[in-house]
Amino acid sequence: MQQFQLIWFRQDLRLQDHAALWHATTAGQTIAVVILSPEQWQLHDDAPIKIDFYLRQLQQLKQNLDSLNIPLIIEIIPLWKNIPQFIQKLCLDFNITDVHANIELGQNELTRDASIQQLLNQSHKELQLYHDRTLFPVATIRNKSNLPYQVFGAFKKQCYEHLSISLPQCFPQPEVQKQINIKFPQYHSKIPNIEELYEMSVTQNQRDLWQVSEAHALQYLDDFIENKVSSYQKERDFPNLNGTSQLSAYLNIGILSIRQCIQALFRHQQGQFHIDNEGQQTWLDELLWREFYQHILFDFPKVSKHLPFKDNTQKIQWRHAPEDLIAWQQGQTGIPIVDAGMRQLLSTGWMHNRVRMIVAMFLCKNLLIDWRLGEQWFMQHLIDGDLAANNGGWQWCASTGTDSVPYFRIFNPVSQSQKFDMGGDYIRRWVPELIHLDAKMIHEPYAKNPNLQLNYPKPMVDLKASRIRAIEAFKRISL
Repeated sequence: MQQFQLIWFRQDLRLQDHAALWHATTAGQTIAVVILSPEQWQLHDDAPIKIDFYLRQLQQLKQNLDSLNIPLIIEIIPLWKNIPQFIQKLCLDFNITDVHANIELGQNELTRDASIQQLLNQSHKELQLYHDRTLFPVATIRNKSNLPYQVFGAFKKQCYEHLSISLPQCFPQPEVQKQINIKFPQYHSKIPNIEELYEMSVTQNQRDLWQVSEAHALQYLDDFIENKVSSYQKERDFPNLNGTSQLSAYLNIGILSIRQCIQALFRHQQGQFHIDNEGQQTWLDELLWREFYQHILFDFPKVSKHLPFKDNTQKIQWRHAPEDLIAWQQGQTGIPIVDAGMRQLLSTGWMHNRVRMIVAMFLCKNLLIDWRLGEQWFMQHLIDGDLAANNGGWQWCASTGTDSVPYFRIFNPVSQSQKFDMGGDYIRRWVPELIHLDAKMIHEPYAKNPNLQLNYPKPMVDLKASRIRAIEAFKRISL
């Protein structure tokens, strides 16, 4: 009986530069599987727009695999705890020798894979796992005491040293394999849409914002490198400009790899680690922040268990203020830059990074609401919702995480708005109630005239008084 390799696609829906796929296809004839786990995704607060994006890219992946003669099995298994038995059965049904997959670093994912490995070992089979989501394998970037870094600056310096020796190389695309003449009627090959998995839908306007396919993602990357990266440092903080890469959604579900980004970034340096301008370095540092949070997720499992990185901050007395939380969620706080960001999120599934920091700090500090509620809301709505990056960003803003902003340094959202949206163009786009206000008035409409008649709420909190309240709350945990 013919033997096969199994490639298990997870958050890596592409053919190009795919570690597990390349190893599987070089080891022998390969069958592919994707497992959809709608209940598990809900437990992890994955956003409908993100799931829809994933399913649409899965259609593309199936077509691409067909061109390589790699059959794709689609299985719906609501919860991950039931996956090990399915993988074991699949291996027996098709005489599979090894299962190949790329490592996922969350604790639930690692536990799932350990259970699969244990079950496969009973029948002398292996789950071969590969480092694909990070530039450097986890547990390889260490300080002189062989301990994980807890500060980004030192971590980045070590990464720079590794990159100066050699840039991570991309894996070749697999070759077309011989036609596999087997049938699997007991397994599925149909890809459901989101309406079939949940009682929810995504608008066509939202889908149009986020096109799928590897070709589209690579074109987006090329456009950014050729036309935007040199000005990235100067323009990335201004939400009314198209100055960011907006590649996070493609990186998150693996339409694009981190190695492809690095190779593109240094394309004009002939693949050598040589930084030519501030924009190039700033984007590299952003990629390394993403890398850092992935390593933190692995080395400090508590951050994926709803615990703060800084243990003492578990004692902060957060306010129970459900009405304030809802106002923040719906973009009805009376702080225009905050409301603009929250409405952009609801409409598009994405929010500009500078505005993410502003709205997060407003929730944690000015409203003194638990950062975990904001983290959850972001995951439930972001197309690029990533556990490591989302958690890291929220803990930074809440002063509970690695490299966290000192608790007494609290963004003033109005000052941030005046600095980064000077003309108010971003606010006008997302808060049309204020479209007629001039560039000075739009940032705080009621400041000079509290009795101004607008179809827009007054600020729900006094920024100065709430800042003092937050500082006092943090001081109390250090007494």
